[in-house]
Amino acid sequence: MTIKGCIFDLDGVIVDTAKYHYIAWRELAHELGFLFTEKDNERLKGVSRMKSLEILLEVGGMSFSESRKKALAEKKNKRYVELINQLTPEDILPGARLFIENLKTKNIKTALGSASKNAMTILNKLEITNLFESIIDGTKVSKAKPDPEVFLKAAQELDLNPEECIVFEDAQAGIEAAKNGKMWAVAVGKPENLSGYNAIISSFSNITFDDIKAKLKI
Repeated sequence: MTIKGCIFDLDGVIVDTAKYHYIAWRELAHELGFLFTEKDNERLKGVSRMKSLEILLEVGGMSFSESRKKALAEKKNKRYVELINQLTPEDILPGARLFIENLKTKNIKTALGSASKNAMTILNKLEITNLFESIIDGTKVSKAKPDPEVFLKAAQELDLNPEECIVFEDAQAGIEAAKNGKMWAVAVGKPENLSGYNAIISSFSNITFDDIKAKLKI
């Protein structure tokens, strides 16, 4: 099997914006009168904004109308955007840029596959938009991970078959999405938090494409 493309999730893989999501959700919960902990926040990894709000309200034992929920989600997003506008190229996670640049030297196509509707803002702030031949974000998909839609669209835009692609993900829902799409799944994180992947790395520090192929035995 020849690997011809790599598809990257954004949050937790290329940049750590999870902390900004958590700050924004925690502030919203505080305004609503309850505590939202880091443990609670783990349940939000890899899920959509509205689904995240549903989980947050479940934690707080609250229920609102659809219009009220939409307003709350927009309020959270406005705060999150304020926070990510502080990002600079220095915020790219260790080794990520070098790894993607290494792929370019090997003629491996690259894509972003993220549920975030703010992906373009983040990529522009990090100054890495030009590293991706395809960018599929939350504005281009309707189904949340573990549905493979976001990754399948990325592969399609790269003009590749799913089995020719490796997906890099830090969330369980994302790993499942990659597998559901018949792609190779490389987890980025700790083994105790993730399962079902084909290989795992703690970060991109000192990692090359050849290292990944060796881990996948391909």
